[in-house]
Amino acid sequence: MTELPVPPPPGRYDYLRDGAEIYRHSFATIRAEADLSAFAEAERRIAVRIIHACGMVGITDRIRFGHGFAQAARDALRRGAPILCDSEMVAHGITRARLPAGNAVICTLRDPNTPALAARIGNTRSAAALELWGDRLDGAVVAIGNAPTALFHLLDMLDSGAPKPAAVIGIPVGFIGAIESKEALTGYGDLPFCTLLGRQGGSAMAAAAVNAVASDAE
Repeated sequence: MTELPVPPPPGRYDYLRDGAEIYRHSFATIRAEADLSAFAEAERRIAVRIIHACGMVGITDRIRFGHGFAQAARDALRRGAPILCDSEMVAHGITRARLPAGNAVICTLRDPNTPALAARIGNTRSAAALELWGDRLDGAVVAIGNAPTALFHLLDMLDSGAPKPAAVIGIPVGFIGAIESKEALTGYGDLPFCTLLGRQGGSAMAAAAVNAVASDAE
């Protein structure tokens, strides 16, 4: 019979060690400290997840939802729509166990055709990778958390007649183009969207938004 290891003695620091309690207290703290009054309940759950991913309760005044995003994204996942990501970090941050229909999570950034496409269209690899989404874009949930060029290029593709996704999470981070790409998203027709205005953003926030929608869609 294998003996269980002896637990180590308590260290010099007093801190919460129970994972479930840490999780519960984290979300309770966010709901106590963040002003979520501007959001509908479904949006509130997404906002809480985004805050949890960055640790900043003060960003609520820059989180934006448009054109029925929460419902559109939830319905798309329930239908089995794929989740198209601009970066591997976004893709790896999505919790597969939460996806309601075994939804495919796709990132084409590492496709061997991407560098040549980038050279041909005169844009970044992050933008060029979107060209490989093809018909999978129709009715998909798009999650962009890394590259402003990817968000700009997505909108250009839609202008050129590309299939329309069901919903777009556009939270790219950066100093060049992040502000402008997110402003372009908020003003783009009737496209359901979730974004965070300003320079802040990132793959963790984009993945957190997907996970929040997926949890509601279970």
